[in-house]
Amino acid sequence: MRRAAYATPLPSKEPLIPSSDTRGPFELTAVVPTFNRRTTLARCLNSILNQTCLVDSIIVVDDGSTDGTEEWIRSTYPTVQLISQSNQGVSSARNTGIRAAPTDWIAFLDSDDAWLPDKIERQIEFLQSNSEYKICHTEERWIFRGKQKKVPLAYAKHGGWIFERCLPVCAISPSTALIHRSVFDEVGTFDEDLPACEDYDLWLRIASRYSVGLVDETLIEKHGGHPDQLSNQRGLDVYRIKALENILNTGVLKPKYRTLAIVTLQSKCAILANGSEKGDRTEQAEHFRNISQQYQIALQE
Repeated sequence: MRRAAYATPLPSKEPLIPSSDTRGPFELTAVVPTFNRRTTLARCLNSILNQTCLVDSIIVVDDGSTDGTEEWIRSTYPTVQLISQSNQGVSSARNTGIRAAPTDWIAFLDSDDAWLPDKIERQIEFLQSNSEYKICHTEERWIFRGKQKKVPLAYAKHGGWIFERCLPVCAISPSTALIHRSVFDEVGTFDEDLPACEDYDLWLRIASRYSVGLVDETLIEKHGGHPDQLSNQRGLDVYRIKALENILNTGVLKPKYRTLAIVTLQSKCAILANGSEKGDRTEQAEHFRNISQQYQIALQE
């Protein structure tokens, strides 16, 4: 089993390498999508390079940055594989990284987040002890504008058959996820037509078919509060409704999951319809009520 040897730029300490290889058959690629995040990339990339168990490959997909990201990575992190593309969104960037990854196991890290030092080692230990899992995630710490923030109860992490847990909000953070390539072969990759909630959409597809492993430890820092953060966008339930429609239209859901998805969709439609009506957006309110009614008929069939 080869172990990657990286020269770590701007390190806070030398990378810690275990005395014995704990990965067994695991070869990992870290995929980092980025767009105009040069100011946070050093923290992000150093957190990968300083893992107690090093990954085999790091791929940064620069999604059309205009802040000098490409030149800076080439000069500062010469061992990192850099792929540059025109600006197509985070889903396209992640999918580019998935296609380019030379390994079966793929871990994601958003360019404003950071892994804690033993994140990969702890996930590999879990997967080696629980070989039935093709995906696992971890607990996380939220940092908002430099200060730790309590993680809302709605975002508590769970393991097992978590489809129902994935319906209200995004139940898995991409920066915590470690996924086997065969999962993407079966359910597809990130939906490039969704400008937001693309991860919510993917977790629905995965959790409907796979049991999800959870390493019940805080192993990443999720940083927020910057203006370009996608999760800051208002009206995210518009995209969640689209994701629910997408998976309902595939016809692959088990009857129980189908019912739960329709009930969730109708609840979100009702909230948006009421809000639209209060804002004198009558046509928009009618649109969401029509969607709800369409699936009410399907629920009764």
